[in-house]
Amino acid sequence: MQIIQPHYHAIARTAQDYERMAMSGVVAVCEPAFWAGFDRRHPETFIDYFAQIAEFEPTRAAQYGIRHYCWVAVNPKEAENKELTQNVLKAMPEFLQKPTCLGVGETGLHKSTPNEIDSLQAHVEIAMQHEQLVLIHTPHLSDKSHGTKTVLEVLDGLKIDRNRIWIDHVEENTVKSVLDAGYWAGMTLYPVTKCSPRRAVDILEKYGNERLLVNSSADWGPSDPFTLQECILEFKLRGHSTQEAIEIFHNNPCRFLGQNPKWDIPLVQLVTQ
Repeated sequence: MQIIQPHYHAIARTAQDYERMAMSGVVAVCEPAFWAGFDRRHPETFIDYFAQIAEFEPTRAAQYGIRHYCWVAVNPKEAENKELTQNVLKAMPEFLQKPTCLGVGETGLHKSTPNEIDSLQAHVEIAMQHEQLVLIHTPHLSDKSHGTKTVLEVLDGLKIDRNRIWIDHVEENTVKSVLDAGYWAGMTLYPVTKCSPRRAVDILEKYGNERLLVNSSADWGPSDPFTLQECILEFKLRGHSTQEAIEIFHNNPCRFLGQNPKWDIPLVQLVTQ
């Protein structure tokens, strides 16, 4: 079956990952801007990074028959530097015009500080001004519920299109509030600080598949893009059909991302019995 990997940090991974994903049915990956493991000090560093994921990485993915798309943003872990954030935001519209850039992300919260909240608001506002999609990071571990609640409160104060906003890294205690508020919710399969394949399938079985996305993230830390395939296997071992899996792991990303006309991968049509 064809699979979309909607959140994947390719520049931190090797070509072997692309090869493995291609052999398992992945036809496209989407790379949000993320933290490099250290705080960057110069706007130009971000600009070069955006150029790498918008211009070079699509060529590397294409060698394995995979489409590569990206997002641009200042990750919340670096949003404490207000001057840096403002200067990067000024440069972002140029990259929003790139043929493989799908929107603004991942913005969001890490420790839910005032500077992070200001950055989140500014990112969402620039996305709405340019009619872009938004990908929002919610905090890890103990701050998950509070951070998600704060994200929703910030968004409530803005003029937005909720169907064009994806709130990522939801878990059992946050998914309902995100879905009830009318946003897309993403589950990130990550071995340490986020969700497991089994837990993700539990959530799918409880809440259905409407406005739910599943991704493996995969970055420079302990992670594996193949957790997405593990989740698909877990889903099918519980008795769900391949057609149901296609709806979640291919068509749902197409439904959300297809709101940007640059996304030209069509839905997989289901065969009715």
